[in-house]
Parts: sequence; C-alpha cells; structure tokens
Amino acid sequence: MTIYLVDIVHTLHTCPANPEPHPVDTRRIVLDVIPGGPCRAPVAIRCGGQTALIPCHRHEPAKRQCGACRVIVTERTITNHHPTGVAA
Repeated sequence: MTIYLVDIVHTLHTCPANPEPHPVDTRRIVLDVIPGGPCRAPVAIRCGGQTALIPCHRHEPAKRQCGACRVIVTERTITNHHPTGVAA
C-alpha cells in the first residue's frame, strides 16, 4: 500500500458578491511517499492475440486491487491563508 503524506494550503478570497471568505486556490504539498512495492496480483490481458501481464492498479477498480497497489493519502495539516492577513 503506497502512502502519501500531504499538507494542504487553501488561499482564501473575499469579494463584494460573497463577503464570506471562500477558497480560490488549493495547493497540496507532498511531504513523504512510502512505496507499496511491486504488484502482487498482476492481471493478464489480451492484446492482438498476445497475452500481457499488467499491474492490477492499471486495470482493476480500487476495491479489487492488491495491497501493494492501493493508495492512501494522509493529510497532515490543512491551512487557510487569506492574503490580507484575516484568518478564517
């Protein structure tokens, strides 16, 4: 299982039409990646009369992927930033 550790930064904006601060830009910063390793359940597909093995994450939905191919994203911090210095 590949695990991504990310920080999320929202840039907020306030406009006359909507006085509540609302996000206009969202940045995700990848801090760390822990690889899951090679696929443990490759899938055989037919292509032009030949058979090829591909990793299950390229063919199967997330529920049917092996443990090595699954991806988990962990949000470490979520920060709201307003350019005028007003915190939300």
